This record gives sequence, C-alpha cells and structure tokens, in this order.
Amino acid sequence: MPKVDALDLTNLNPYDVLKADVLDVITESPTIKTFRIKPEKPFEFVTGQFVELTVPGIGEAPFTPSSSHYEKEEMDITIMKVGFVTEAVHRVKRGDVLGIRGPYGKGYPLDKFKGKDVLILGGGVGLAPLRCLLLTLIHDIDDYKSITICFGARTPEDLIYKNQFDDWRKYDKIHILRSVDMIPEGQKWDEKVGVVTVLLDDIKINTKDAVAVACGPPIMMKFGTFALVDKGFKDENIYLSMEKKMYCGFGQCRHCVIGKYYACKDGPVFTYDVIKDEEKIWE
Repeated sequence: MPKVDALDLTNLNPYDVLKADVLDVITESPTIKTFRIKPEKPFEFVTGQFVELTVPGIGEAPFTPSSSHYEKEEMDITIMKVGFVTEAVHRVKRGDVLGIRGPYGKGYPLDKFKGKDVLILGGGVGLAPLRCLLLTLIHDIDDYKSITICFGARTPEDLIYKNQFDDWRKYDKIHILRSVDMIPEGQKWDEKVGVVTVLLDDIKINTKDAVAVACGPPIMMKFGTFALVDKGFKDENIYLSMEKKMYCGFGQCRHCVIGKYYACKDGPVFTYDVIKDEEKIWE
C-alpha cells in the first residue's frame, strides 16, 4: 500500500457533512432557540470556532456552538430566527436529523487568558458563542484570576439562558452583571437598565492587565469595543468574534472579507489591534 501523506487533503470533500440527531429543542426567547444535537461520531472543536449546520432540503448556515468544547458527544447550538435557513431550523423538532460540517476558523487562545481577569461582554444572540467560552473557562476555572460577565438584552423576555445564571453565580470567581434596554409593561426586572456598555461602569478588575471578549450585534460590538478601550483594556487584549458575514466556511464565497482577512479562515476571533485599521469592520 502506498504511503499517504498525513497533510494531503486533496481527496477530501470539504462539503461532506455528519448526520446529527436532534435530542432537544429549548425555547430561550420569542426569537431564539437552543438545539441539542448528537453528531454520528464524536466532534471536536475549540471554543470560538464555528460549524456549518445543514437543514436537509433547505440549506446551511454557519453557527458557533454554545456548549463547552470539552463536550464531544453532544453539542448545543443557539439560533435566532432571522432569515430563510434559520426559520427552517426553528421548525425542527426533537427526533429530526440535521447535518453538520467543520469545525472552521480559529478559536480563542486560552493560554493567553491564564492567570488573568477575563471580562465577557455580550448582547442578544451573541451570548451563544460566549456561553461556549464561559463553560470552557468554568471547566478550568482555577486557571483564571476571575471571570466578569456583562450580558445585555433588549428586554427581560429577550434575555437567553435565564435558568443558568444562578448556577454560574455559585462560583466565587464569577461576577455577573446584566442589563436590558427597556422594560415593557408587564415584564419584571430589578437589575440595570440601559445598553450593555453601562455595565462596564461597575466592573472591578485591573483592565490594564485583563482580557476582554466581545460578541453581539455589530452596533453593540462597535460601541462595546470603544468602551473597553476607554476603560483601559489594551487593543491586543480585546478579542472580537466577527461572525456576521460568514457563509461558506472556508474562504471561497468572499462574503466575510475584512480588509485583507477572511473572517472564516483568519478568524472569526480577532484581536482589536489586528483589524481596527481595516475599513468597514462594523458593517
């Protein structure tokens, strides 16, 4: 038998998918659901990477897992209903079969987080990939000085993972701050009101030597990053998940170009110093 070069990928089809059974569907908010899936074989990824999820007969789209990368048998993917494919995903029920391919992109360099205060800033469905990061950090929580979570949503009803915050608060090293933009009549809320960046006024860490991670809608990412810089975080210590324009997953469609970078190949995780001078990074 001829020797096969371990790096020779020419005979692999990058569009091949694994079947994944849908084990559970959890309604997080009026527009967001979490899908618990079980790929047909163990699936490994690094927090910050993404996968392509296929709805047979409909299409596919990129999503970042919302479960820890230490889980290899099952995976959570939290999805907002915003378009053709995501509307189809939201019709999926327990027992259905989806497809998954990947993982793609580069994840968070967690070795650089060790021994530091870590701040997580997120809004809306941006909490999904941040949940993956948080659960991964919790697995090795002794490696980090502290974890401060600043989560925001439009209204109390729109806040996802509502039933999990109490579990996270049990860790002495974790500090949780939450805000909503508004409180509609009939909804209850006794925490901060305002855009998520107002929470940064309450953080109690040395920002000069801390790491910050941000993910959310582009407008939140833009002003969240500016606020982090104003608070003293170094550009090279601000990690941004630039996922909005990704499509194919491996740099063929050019939908996700950020200057000279591809979000899907060079990211989606970038430090602010790397991309801040590229044009239209927040669009």
